[in-house]
Amino acid sequence: MKTSPLGILGIGILSLALTGCVSGLQGSTYSRSEARQVQDVAFGRILNTKPVVIEGNRSGAGQLPGAVVGGIAGSSMGDGKGQQIFTVLGAVGGAILGQQIEERATRAQGLELTIQLDSGRTLSIVQEVDSVDAFREGQRVRVLTQGQLARVSAE
Repeated sequence: MKTSPLGILGIGILSLALTGCVSGLQGSTYSRSEARQVQDVAFGRILNTKPVVIEGNRSGAGQLPGAVVGGIAGSSMGDGKGQQIFTVLGAVGGAILGQQIEERATRAQGLELTIQLDSGRTLSIVQEVDSVDAFREGQRVRVLTQGQLARVSAE
């Protein structure tokens, strides 16, 4: 099988596209549009924590580079019509594989936090964390809400 500079370039583009898709959903991560926005603050205590997996992105950003790399790889096989078939199969397979790589590369560890607010209200919020030990039962926290979005941080 031949290795072409175009194939190496395609792999580089795929890697760059996938790392560019990663964004955080942690309590300390804010999007540009969230900066300088008013948030309601409530205080409470964590009743329960449950580790969860937050699905990765399925934006399609991995499909194009995957199709390019797969098509290039497929084009290096066979001759004539066989080469055309391998090119198409490589492109389709690469697109599917690129999408799966994107989803897995952007998955995140999360916690489902059940919180009893001082007001008596009980909330459940899923948030990305670096470690499942980021919060513990009984811990005092503050809950920041902005519309339907909420984040939890230590008090």
